[in-house]
Amino acid sequence: MSESTSKPVLSIQDLVVEFKTEAGLIRALDGVSFEVQEGEALGIVGESGCGKSTLARMAAGILPESSGQRFFRGEDYGSLLSRPFDALRIQMVFQDPLSSINPRLRVVDIVGEAPVVHGLISRSEKREYVQSILEEVGLPPDALDRYPHQFSGGQRQRVGIARALAVQPDLLICDEAVAALDVSVQAQIVNLLMDIRAKQNLSMIFISHDLSVVRHLCDEVAVMYLGRVVEHAETAALFKEPMHPYTHTLLEGMPRISLHPREFMPIRGEIPSPLNPPGGCHFHPRCAFATDECGTLKPELREMDPVRLVRCHNAESIRSTVA
Repeated sequence: MSESTSKPVLSIQDLVVEFKTEAGLIRALDGVSFEVQEGEALGIVGESGCGKSTLARMAAGILPESSGQRFFRGEDYGSLLSRPFDALRIQMVFQDPLSSINPRLRVVDIVGEAPVVHGLISRSEKREYVQSILEEVGLPPDALDRYPHQFSGGQRQRVGIARALAVQPDLLICDEAVAALDVSVQAQIVNLLMDIRAKQNLSMIFISHDLSVVRHLCDEVAVMYLGRVVEHAETAALFKEPMHPYTHTLLEGMPRISLHPREFMPIRGEIPSPLNPPGGCHFHPRCAFATDECGTLKPELREMDPVRLVRCHNAESIRSTVA
């Protein structure tokens, strides 16, 4: 959404992802579009099942699209992924580091093998190179020869981050990278990612259900609901004045430190099944502002102001009501 004269690091255009299951066809992503500029951090938030992790794997090139286009620095993913080294410029950090790294390898091999195979360093340089990466992510020198089970959860996540950074990526995708960690460790990992991003001008997609973490880390936020982006805005603008009713309800539910009591209004109902999503606006069965139009006509993602896109038929009236 940010304006730039250069090509974005990542551009996703009208992306659709469908999965065939025994129960029927699931549309996990339904016309998703966004861009990530050089050095920018984009947060993706939403309830479980909204398509966040599918989007992460699409952006990383792990899954194919059903329709739509993906571009990395202006180049189509089809040609990018045919060249393994260029494909390494997009790296991913997963939620559970223990299941995403090989438990039989030592850290020196987990982190250092890909740079050797792809010619970034020679095999004789591997130990020294990996040690420099470990220092960057806050791990001690003796971590080189240890195995994943010998680390705490936060340390294993640092190993996962080190592995991603070792091939010098342009884009880092973090899929719930701090969700499984204690709160104090979460803060350490978030601060580490912020430091790395600042030092390397690294572009980042940060996927999380924790709005406070996204607020702290990201320049822009895209809110997803049942496979669609329903609001995309600069972080400060979104948290100050959410315009989609789903975004508004999510932010109302954020924990706050306050001396004054406040009424908590949970989102009514359950998220619908992706096998049989509601017609029109997917959110309308749970929306307090829904009209007859919302149940029949799919809203488009439209520009409400220079820093915001909203997918809602009644965004203007809702803005005045909740202001």
